[in-house]
Amino acid sequence: MLEEQSDPIDVIVVDDDEAVRDSLTLLLESEGIEAHALASGDELLDGLDRLQHGLILLDIRMPGTNGLEVLRLLGERAPERVVIMITGHGDVSMAVRAMRLGAVDFIEKPFVDSRILDAVRTARQTAAERRSDARMRDHAKVLMGRLTPRESEIMALVVAGHPTKVIAADLDISPRTVEIHRQRIIQKTEVRSLSQLVRLALAAEVKVEW
Repeated sequence: MLEEQSDPIDVIVVDDDEAVRDSLTLLLESEGIEAHALASGDELLDGLDRLQHGLILLDIRMPGTNGLEVLRLLGERAPERVVIMITGHGDVSMAVRAMRLGAVDFIEKPFVDSRILDAVRTARQTAAERRSDARMRDHAKVLMGRLTPRESEIMALVVAGHPTKVIAADLDISPRTVEIHRQRIIQKTEVRSLSQLVRLALAAEVKVEW
């Protein structure tokens, strides 16, 4: 059985073939994994905001929006989602394109149970890591959101490695004023060192002129 996780990642199976959906759902549930089946990529995209599952098994060839287009849209709307593509024998070139669009793996039909489970095991770990990264990013943005526009400006210069005197000259303020702002930045962002501030800025995706 796949290992238990403290923060479990469930799976969405998206395939227009009912037999494939049933087979995959039963296999995953037999391993203690909650699985949710959908019949089309459009159904997935329409319900994406309501679906909390982090891992998606996605067929390439489906009526309506095909798997590659769904994958591209997921990259724009939900980049934290982890996708394994399901392909037919003639779809290998499409599967390579899918990997370039961000899919973590592709599995050819007909499936071997062990291949499915191995891919899901690896992808669940990736999904957990992405969820953790997303939480870190959200927390970092909350902390950075506490800063005033001037503090944000000075923070970006500090993170870029500019000395206090240079920052003061660039902003036409006194070095003492810069130091006061630095102390407020440290207090508001709850960091203890410059290296922590740099990591926080990177996590929050702050634009910094290095």
